[in-house]
Amino acid sequence: MKTWFKYGSNTLQNQRIIMNSALRTYMKICNSRGFHKCNSLLYFYERKRYDLPKVYDNLEQKKETTLDKLRNGCRQLIKETSLLLKEIREKFRIHPTLVISNEEDILWKFNEGEKSRSEWIVTCDSDYQQGYSTAKLEISSRGTGVFHGTLTTRVPKDGIIVRAGYCNITTVAKLKSFKRKTTLDWGAYNCLVLRVRGDGRCYMLNILHKGHVDLFWYDSYHYVLYTRGGPYWQYVKIPFSKFFFAGKGTIQDRQSPMPEDTITNFGITLGDKKEGPFRLEIDYIGVCYDPNIYETFAYEMYDMNKELE
Repeated sequence: MKTWFKYGSNTLQNQRIIMNSALRTYMKICNSRGFHKCNSLLYFYERKRYDLPKVYDNLEQKKETTLDKLRNGCRQLIKETSLLLKEIREKFRIHPTLVISNEEDILWKFNEGEKSRSEWIVTCDSDYQQGYSTAKLEISSRGTGVFHGTLTTRVPKDGIIVRAGYCNITTVAKLKSFKRKTTLDWGAYNCLVLRVRGDGRCYMLNILHKGHVDLFWYDSYHYVLYTRGGPYWQYVKIPFSKFFFAGKGTIQDRQSPMPEDTITNFGITLGDKKEGPFRLEIDYIGVCYDPNIYETFAYEMYDMNKELE
């Protein structure tokens, strides 16, 4: 009797082990996109699909010796250390932030050649085998940035993708010393200013707020940039209150004013579903404070938490 009870208990324990192993295997299969293609997963974590930046120029990497790598590492260490000391001095230095009304603070300009272009990442649907569009960002002889290419709405015949046709440029995330991530603080301003020369197309301006948690990776604020065709430059001033909130490209029902102190990236996207070449020449992008703007948010909001009487 004692032997039978011991054997039976071992059998139940083995069954529990087998069931737990099978459950873990099932959870692993369900959370991989290869089993079923629906958006609902058993876990809340979501992987970044396109987190790697696109290599703009296919430059051949030079083979470095161990001594060359050591020298480059020492140079980088000296550079990052000097940048850290500069940040420490700025932190302990007491100076108020003085913003003059209607005076523009230029953030991005293309007058430094290759250094200015390295601050931007160019992407389009063909980079991820999702379409056939092409895009480039080049520096003109006048010291301006030219975002140009060809937009194609033809969809790849893979049975998965149903829409195609977009080109995008996005700024590289700002880093502090030793590659520490930081954010842009636009709290003292209330307008975005641009000096551009377009081709008559409509471009989307994107202000990204990529958080540390995966639920906030795709939070962004958008507004449409209407360009005029022709040889004349166009000065654009857009209040921050005009930007609307969207997640993964979908306008959200619950809107809120844009937080100006947690901005991580700025971008410009073309996806107007019109095939053909495009060209947008950018002189500079900046921010300013307009004292005549009192609006905090331009869109009407509905009380979604009101209890039914």
